[in-house]
Amino acid sequence: MMLFAAVVVYGLVNVQIIEGKHWRDMAEELGTREVEIESVRGNIFDCKGNLLATSVPIYDVIIDAKAPGFTEVESFQQNIDSLAIYLANLFQDKSIEAYKYQLLSLRKEGKRYNVFKRKVSYRQMRALSQFPIFRLGRNKGGLILNPRSRREKPFDMLAERTIGFKQAEGNVKVGLEGFFDKDLSGKSGKHVMQRIAGGTWIPVNDELMIEAQQGKDLVTSIDINLQDVAEHALLNTLIENDADYGTAILMEVATGELKAIANLTRESQGIYQEKYNYAVGEAVEPGSTFKLISMMALLNDGYVIPADKVDTEGGEKNFCNATMKDSHLGTGVIDMQYAFEHSSNVAFAKQMARFYAKHPEQLYAHYKRLGLTEKLSLQINGVGAPVVKSPDSKSWSCTSLPWMAIGYELLLTPLQMLTVYNAVANNGVMVKPLLVKRIEQEGRAVKTFDRKVMNPAVCKPEVVLQLRSMMEGVVLRGTASQLKSGHYTYAGKTGTAVVANNRSGYKAGGKSYRASFCGYFPAENPKYSCFVMIGRPRNENYYAAKVALPVFKEIADKVYASSLYLHQELKFVMKQPSMDLPIIPNALKEDVKTILNKVQLSSHFHNDSIHEDESDWVVGMPQDNSVALEPVLLESGKIPDVRGMGARDALYLLERKGIKVEVKGMGKVRKQSLTPGSPVRKYQTIQLELS
Repeated sequence: MMLFAAVVVYGLVNVQIIEGKHWRDMAEELGTREVEIESVRGNIFDCKGNLLATSVPIYDVIIDAKAPGFTEVESFQQNIDSLAIYLANLFQDKSIEAYKYQLLSLRKEGKRYNVFKRKVSYRQMRALSQFPIFRLGRNKGGLILNPRSRREKPFDMLAERTIGFKQAEGNVKVGLEGFFDKDLSGKSGKHVMQRIAGGTWIPVNDELMIEAQQGKDLVTSIDINLQDVAEHALLNTLIENDADYGTAILMEVATGELKAIANLTRESQGIYQEKYNYAVGEAVEPGSTFKLISMMALLNDGYVIPADKVDTEGGEKNFCNATMKDSHLGTGVIDMQYAFEHSSNVAFAKQMARFYAKHPEQLYAHYKRLGLTEKLSLQINGVGAPVVKSPDSKSWSCTSLPWMAIGYELLLTPLQMLTVYNAVANNGVMVKPLLVKRIEQEGRAVKTFDRKVMNPAVCKPEVVLQLRSMMEGVVLRGTASQLKSGHYTYAGKTGTAVVANNRSGYKAGGKSYRASFCGYFPAENPKYSCFVMIGRPRNENYYAAKVALPVFKEIADKVYASSLYLHQELKFVMKQPSMDLPIIPNALKEDVKTILNKVQLSSHFHNDSIHEDESDWVVGMPQDNSVALEPVLLESGKIPDVRGMGARDALYLLERKGIKVEVKGMGKVRKQSLTPGSPVRKYQTIQLELS
């Protein structure tokens, strides 16, 4: 018994002390733990149900080389060649021989957990599960698939910064992804994992798994089609003017819904990316677009009316030893309507200094009522803070009033400016900008965000009408008159801010410019408001009317063209038959006959043309109260004349001849880059400019 006791004691000492570290390490190595299962992040949709951001499933492929499919020699030898061929064809990253060698090596090593491929797509995963050996299933075929997810934006750069992102490293949360992170994230699940020899962790079984709950979905106010319009209009202007950055915002007047937010930053010559949300995050000196707010204060307090005269003193005046100039010197006595339409700095500075010098707190109260002294409360991260000085601040000086009158010595975000303009367009009702309309779970709304009124009356009703009339004047007679439309009306205000800049490559004196235009359309019944800002254009034409206004105009044109409800209803009235007959350019013969029959116009072939049946294409001219059709003969091997044709017909003709077609614009073909009648050559490209 003494000897037996001694053996037991020796065994305990040996296990706990002499070999203790070895057994503790093995226990830890063969232990189990709970592992968090990442939930599938919710989707982000535009207002029409188009996906803006989604989580795409990806898989890590693990191979268990101790599964029967690998250990049974005969079965393995029969299927390895086929499996290697399938793998090489699916992934196309290695040869068949390389995959065969890899599979043989895995079988030889005999490990239960071998990482074979990472980030395999859902389509590839489905294919893998049907391959030889793998089709036997997880236990027999050794194929283990660990699911994960990857965030993707189907429309790539469109609204990229507004959609935003979430980075685990540093807990960075940007845009809608950051602001609604808790809603989008869902709830993580849990899975029990066991560590096997070699330190590899493998799942124990599915019975111990707690399923993850998918995140909620966001339905935004963004319209991806309008976003595309805004993004491309902004991009074209930035490239044309070699500008550093720009932003364009489109808002629905009545609801405050943001339909498009485009932000582009210059990466290199002609290359722009969505790197920063200038619309929401960058507070800048607004320049002359701020004159609307100055005018609102003057009118609302009853100090001026649009017809009041002011002496601009030739367009140059000193305030506290600082000289203020108008962009066009030489003006004398003008009324406030003209001063607004032509953006006179001196006129506004004199009036604001005259009426508010003794009680500047009255003006500051206007700024507070418009919400300019605080951050906008938005459904997005990264909102910029405004800087609007109060009369009792240390930085207030005798130049503050005149310079703030024209949009300097204060900082506001583009979206803050647009919110004020939108209020004027909305008959004085200021609504909060809205980005997310509702949160959904499995297609059902769990939370809805309705229109929110920030201020029911930003000014007196008569002042709203005066301001709208003045902004219409800017387009009809003032700084924006060069781009007034013959098809619809719009109103707004230009602004060109001078920015101090010590970097080389800009205008003499270390200056650069920031051009902006803010307005709404249609002018008589506003539906949309829009703000455009172009930062540091390098070309000589740096004024807002030349740089920012064309972006606004292009956005408005395309919105108007695609929105039938913006057009006046056509009232058809029966009229006496008219003898005016159409001139028909190149068109498909059957289409022409169909249309002429529909509108009950007679047609005939000119001089009983012998070529009537030799061509499917015709032109038409009025002749003897009828439309005379003439066949268009197309020479084989020659470039056809497609001028006057619609895009569809032109594409059909040219592509049948093997010519690659690039189309610019809308309407009918106005110009073609290849001369009609010239020989057709292989791999030719023709550019068509439409009217």
